[in-house]
Amino acid sequence: MKRITALFLSFAFAAVAMAEDLRIGLIGLDTSHVIAFTKIINDPKATGPLAKAKVVAAFRGGSRDIPSSADRIDKYTETLTKEYGLKLYPTIAELCKNVDAIMLESVDGRPKVRQAIPVIDAGLPLFIDKPMAGSLADVIFIFDYAKKKGVPIFSSSSLRYGKTNQAIRHGSIGTVARAEVHSPCSLEVHHPDLFWYGVHGCESLFTIMGTGCQSVVRRTTADGKIEVEGTWKGGRTGIFREGKGYGGKAKGTKGESEAGGYDGYAPLVVEAVKMFQTGKVPVSAQETIEMFAFMAAADESKRRDGKPVTIKEMIEQARQ
Repeated sequence: MKRITALFLSFAFAAVAMAEDLRIGLIGLDTSHVIAFTKIINDPKATGPLAKAKVVAAFRGGSRDIPSSADRIDKYTETLTKEYGLKLYPTIAELCKNVDAIMLESVDGRPKVRQAIPVIDAGLPLFIDKPMAGSLADVIFIFDYAKKKGVPIFSSSSLRYGKTNQAIRHGSIGTVARAEVHSPCSLEVHHPDLFWYGVHGCESLFTIMGTGCQSVVRRTTADGKIEVEGTWKGGRTGIFREGKGYGGKAKGTKGESEAGGYDGYAPLVVEAVKMFQTGKVPVSAQETIEMFAFMAAADESKRRDGKPVTIKEMIEQARQ
């Protein structure tokens, strides 16, 4: 049965790739990303995978209890419908009937689990923008449900595709022994502390370090900023710090490098569209789950007055 399903999906993605345009739908018009991503994809001069893709429709979404959602959704909706001609659908199920793939863009992580389910049920490839969900348990559920249904999904911040991060990921300084990255870390009361904006720096950290984080300790620096240190298998160390802008450094077996830089949205958008066209997932579920467990463990370490918290414990707790 699994082999038949895989064969069916390969034919489905081949058919999409051969189509004149890959029709992309958006869920959640309450983040500036929907404008930025649509502008990149719908650019008449787009090349490569983007040349055969177009954002065509959307479901508004929105969260009344988050000002950055409620205060912006009307403006972004107007721009997308008037300037880019997107058609709005009243439900996600209706949207899914009229597109080939979905970008789940809601700025609020909490509704994403219920927004993802009808997309997965429809069998559409799915990219979920940051934060992937409002809890580690929801992150795990989404991945497990997509796997059960045989639907390709991934989630990532654009920071993963910064040039220095990708160079290190592909071995420019050998095996990384220590990495320190920083990013802004504004908080949102309905989300774990790092989920809202610290996720950008954490994405850089996991791009550089990969999987294998075992335990996490959270501290507060002398100037009142968040600092989270992870211990990876083999005694490797990865540190996230709240800071201004995006950056950092890494030391490996072949030298040292700057790290954590930001190079725009386009590389991430290209990876999402490539997945829509091929069904090949660029970031493993294991790595993304571990990254969210790292962020959840940071909150748990804070609750325990800075004591270490294991990744294993957080994942087991979330699965319960």
